[in-house]
Amino acid sequence: MSSTRDIDALIEMMAKLPGLGPRSARRAVLHLIRKRALLLTPLADLMQTVAATARECLNCGNVGTSDICDICASEKRANGELCVVEDVADLWAMERAGVFKGRYHVLGGTLSALDAVGPEDLRIPKLVDRVTAENIAEVILALNATIDGQTTAHYIADQLEGSVKVTSLAQGVPIGGELDYLDDGTISAALKARRDV
Repeated sequence: MSSTRDIDALIEMMAKLPGLGPRSARRAVLHLIRKRALLLTPLADLMQTVAATARECLNCGNVGTSDICDICASEKRANGELCVVEDVADLWAMERAGVFKGRYHVLGGTLSALDAVGPEDLRIPKLVDRVTAENIAEVILALNATIDGQTTAHYIADQLEGSVKVTSLAQGVPIGGELDYLDDGTISAALKARRDV
């Protein structure tokens, strides 16, 4: 019986996390063990707490520790703007930018014929209901510029046609980007989304 069985199991579990392979997981676990009192024990306690309390917001799909997240509960965010994102990571990225002051709607994925994901598998019916129930004036589609993301955006726009203003994020050249390093699709999107200077 190995004396490192539990440590090996922890390394294997950590290696399943996004962005961590076996080597990175091994380094992280060794660092946690070396800093047991400072990092490992508090991390274990927090993970146990989060495992017991984390839940999906019943309204938008965000992750928090209550049935309705802080964004949905805030009256300041009830400005008639609803930003539709693919998953919670996208919502958090938008919040980090600090420029959107409305509410969100997390779809939980995108439409995909290959993966047999249809509208009923996502939170699209809930989105349509929210537009009416919350007096939404504008739905901003902040979906990834992939084929599935754009297919989903077109489907949602069709579902909401005539009931609300539907917009999408601009696409194109990132700030600090150089044309020589961009792919053809990005350059094409940037040219189509050009604006007056």
